[in-house]
Amino acid sequence: MHLPKAELHLHIEGTLEPELAFELAARNAVVLPYSTTEELRRAYLFDDLQSFLDLYYALMAVLRTEDDFDRLADAYLARAAAQGVRHAEIFFDPQAHTARGVDIGTVVEGLARALDRSEERHGISTQLIMCFLRDRSAESALATLEAAGPYLHRIAGVGLDSAEVGHPPSKFREVYEAAAALGLRKVAHAGEEGPPADIWEALDVLGVERVDHGLRSMEDPELVKRLVRDRVPLTLCPLSNVRLRAIDVLEDHPLRQMMEAGLLVTVNSDDPAYFGGYVGDTFHAVREALGLGQEQLRELARNSFRAAFLDHDEERRAAYLAEVDAYVF
Repeated sequence: MHLPKAELHLHIEGTLEPELAFELAARNAVVLPYSTTEELRRAYLFDDLQSFLDLYYALMAVLRTEDDFDRLADAYLARAAAQGVRHAEIFFDPQAHTARGVDIGTVVEGLARALDRSEERHGISTQLIMCFLRDRSAESALATLEAAGPYLHRIAGVGLDSAEVGHPPSKFREVYEAAAALGLRKVAHAGEEGPPADIWEALDVLGVERVDHGLRSMEDPELVKRLVRDRVPLTLCPLSNVRLRAIDVLEDHPLRQMMEAGLLVTVNSDDPAYFGGYVGDTFHAVREALGLGQEQLRELARNSFRAAFLDHDEERRAAYLAEVDAYVF
């Protein structure tokens, strides 16, 4: 679906398609435990978040050089452009790379190469959001923020991802306070596996401006009132929710009810190489499964630009919103 849209919940490491994984493995002399791309693709079936994360982190071994990260990001941007993305705020996980000996500068500069030419090559404006792994220590997150110091001109904000259970947002209060002092924007995963209480913590302890996922918000009426009142965006990932068994089937997804409740929800792809579709595919899937009409789809697209970190360029935001309004289905 080519409806103009922003993608606000996208892990660049989660765009590693099997074909590129094998290409980079061969280039970097990495032996993968799969003999063909088809065998690897068959492994992209998961019982829960942790089973996904195990494969996700294992495949990162093929990413070694600036060229690898450049290639990864450029491949995503090409696919995104073909599906109507006009602006992308891209997550990356530095700790997952530095833990295996890849310098944070290699990661950031490689990604930045692709992002710097994205508007000219793909027609997509971009921002980069550095995520902390919540199953690592708070001290590790602080050390990562410090290591990112020379590259902060490339980084718009910080996020929090990986396994939620047992790792509440409050664990990372100090690093979020430090990030805020540096002028970085703040988002965090909450309410995917974890309870609505994690969303409250993300808002009140970390001071996030957007909640990534927020799937379980509807379980707490008071939380819904808060999110509606404060116009806090939620970056939903419906295909991801089904693949990781948070939702049994897409027809059961609460997206429609969340829209009807007045929540500012957006639709995103999360880790599209692993979850069966990029963001245009996701729009098509929710339209079919939930019976969304054209104006509901248009509202989701508008929300994506309203929720984007484009405060420094309201003229660009207005232009993107005008593209949405002018789109003909």
